[in-house]
Amino acid sequence: MPQQAEAGRDPAAFIRANTAVEAPPLTPEIRLWLANEAIPLWEAGEAELAATGLPPPFWAFAWAGGQALARYLLDHTDEVAGKRVLDFAAGSGLQAIAAAMAGAAEVTASEVDAFATAAIRLNAALNGVEIAVVEGDVIDRERTDWDLVLAGDVFYERDLAARVEPWLRRLAGDGITVLVGDPGRGFLPKAGLERVIAYAVKTDRALEDTDLRNAVVWRLLP
Repeated sequence: MPQQAEAGRDPAAFIRANTAVEAPPLTPEIRLWLANEAIPLWEAGEAELAATGLPPPFWAFAWAGGQALARYLLDHTDEVAGKRVLDFAAGSGLQAIAAAMAGAAEVTASEVDAFATAAIRLNAALNGVEIAVVEGDVIDRERTDWDLVLAGDVFYERDLAARVEPWLRRLAGDGITVLVGDPGRGFLPKAGLERVIAYAVKTDRALEDTDLRNAVVWRLLP
């Protein structure tokens, strides 16, 4: 079982107690607090976590689509240097950290629960970068003055995809670059995507039912 003693009061303490510092396979220059097979959080099911009052720990894993986006930004700094960036549904903050390391002028990471936002802050500090963290739903909020929006692994659930896609397309229509990282999630749009690059990402069968995923970076069109 994950350690629960301080979970309700201190998400940062919970994260430190239930994860370890590791580098994702595709981005060895970035370190994150992550769960692995030696840590009980790795195998804790959604029902088990719900019984402790915890949401699913999406923030504890470096998902394939996010790794692809991060690798692309680190290798193509011209996409991000000097720009205002939003990492939407940022999870661990991997993409936001990559954007900051690649020279973004301003990086904001958004997430909807306190454990994810705590993880982003811890991971930003671990990598020595500054990231503004927003806790809450940013879809359709008034602020749209970003230059670049990152969306990694967000098309995994029907209802979420139905909200996210039109919002991201509106941002693209306003001239904002929207990059999507996706390894073939079930609700990725079937059209209106421009393929940028693909990466073979090492994964774990406990997460992805395969040892390797083909993760694509897409440019979303209006």
